[in-house]
Amino acid sequence: MTLPEITSPAPMPPATDPTAFVRANSRLMPVALVPEIRLHLADAVVPLWQATEAELDRMMLPPPFWAFAWAGGQALARYVLDHPDSVAGRRVLDLASGSGLVAIAAAKAGATVTAAEIDGFAAAAIALNAAANGVGIAVETADLLDAPEVAAFEVVLVGDAFYERDLAARALAFLDRQAASGARVLIGDPGRCYLPQARLARLAHYEVPVTRDIEDREIKPTAVYALGA
Repeated sequence: MTLPEITSPAPMPPATDPTAFVRANSRLMPVALVPEIRLHLADAVVPLWQATEAELDRMMLPPPFWAFAWAGGQALARYVLDHPDSVAGRRVLDLASGSGLVAIAAAKAGATVTAAEIDGFAAAAIALNAAANGVGIAVETADLLDAPEVAAFEVVLVGDAFYERDLAARALAFLDRQAASGARVLIGDPGRCYLPQARLARLAHYEVPVTRDIEDREIKPTAVYALGA
C-alpha cells in the first residue's frame, strides 16, 4: 500500500465519541510478532478509512494508522520486550504512537511511558489498548515536533514514522533535540523512503507478518536501529 502525503488529522466534531468509534470499528486481537500484546485492530483499511471520513465529515484524511500493527512498531515492540533493560525504570516517549503498541511494550518492560499522538481516534485507541493489556500510559495529544520546549526523555521510541518527507524531516529534527538532551533514540522501520539510514546503527532484524491490505507483501523485513550522531 502506498501511503498518501497527508499528515494532519481533522479536528473532532463535538458529537464524535472516539472511544465508541474505535470499539465499533475494530476487534481486540493479538499482534502477530508480539502475541503478548492485544490491540483493537481493523480487518481492512478502506472500509475503516471511509468510516473515519464519514464520521468527521471530511475527505482526504490520513489513513487510520491506529487500527493496524505496522511492521516498524511490531519490530520495535518485540525488541523492547526482549531487551527490557533498554527501557526499564526510564522515562520513555513513544513518538507517533498510533495504536500504542510500542508504548504498551515499554510499559510492560518497566518504563514510565508517554505516548505522543495527535489523532483523536488514535488517542482513544491507545487508552483502550493500554487498559486491555493492564498497563498505564500517559497520552500526549499536542504536536510535540515543533514545540519550543518539550520535556527531555531518557528513551524515545519511534515505530514507522519515516514514510513521508516533511514528517520525516520534522521527526528527525525533534529526535536530534532529544538526543542532544541525553535521550537514547530507538527506531523500528522496514525501510521506508525517508528513513535516515546513514545516521543509524542496526541493533536487530525481524521478519514481520503484516497484512497485504497495508503492505506490499505478507512478510516485511524490518530492523530496529539506534540513532547516532
